[in-house]
Amino acid sequence: MPEITHNDQLREEFNRWAEAGRGEGMERDHLPIVLPMLAKMGIRADENILDVGCGSGWLCKLLAQRVTEGRVVGADISDEMVRLARLACADLPNTMFVGGTAEEIPWRPNFFSRVVSVESSYYWPDPAKGVREIFRVLREGGSAWILINYYRDNPHCHQWGSLLAIPAKLLSGDEWAALFRDAGFADVAHERIPDPTPNPEVYTGKWFRDAAELAAFRREGALLVRGIKPAS
Repeated sequence: MPEITHNDQLREEFNRWAEAGRGEGMERDHLPIVLPMLAKMGIRADENILDVGCGSGWLCKLLAQRVTEGRVVGADISDEMVRLARLACADLPNTMFVGGTAEEIPWRPNFFSRVVSVESSYYWPDPAKGVREIFRVLREGGSAWILINYYRDNPHCHQWGSLLAIPAKLLSGDEWAALFRDAGFADVAHERIPDPTPNPEVYTGKWFRDAAELAAFRREGALLVRGIKPAS
């Protein structure tokens, strides 16, 4: 019997998410931190953008509205998420979706002007290889943007590690930045994007102890790491 790899587990887990309709909730949960990132990106209409870990395609929809003369490609390890994304974006001719992992992006080198990844990179089995692959598919002068809520500098998310069905990498902002520099990126920086979502008076979910911890987590914000592929 062949060995079950980390990527096999990821595929199965996110296929289950897709079948359970959890992909649709990603836009609601992440839009408050994604919109500030998009504002910082200053996207032009003629850009080609890759979304790594695109899920059900909600971010690709937003990107496609901005790159009316370009192309948006979504890549995801989950077959079911790719299927849902294709359905969701069927009326957007400048989008396409492919199955693939961050460690082996199914695209030729030096093509995209931007690569984004939202709430995906801490699941990558080999983050260093994923960052190198992003560098490979970017054209010179292109930029990478990784946005995540699970990172070492925010103590209010550390408990997620024991709750996630798939092992995840808990790296700091400096560690992510080092991976970018090691891959060849220049002008590497990281910052926080606080989540302005109104906090409930009572929290009953499994991810936080109570509403106070949720509020503290949102104040710390998501981690945004970015870098530019320099000219040869």
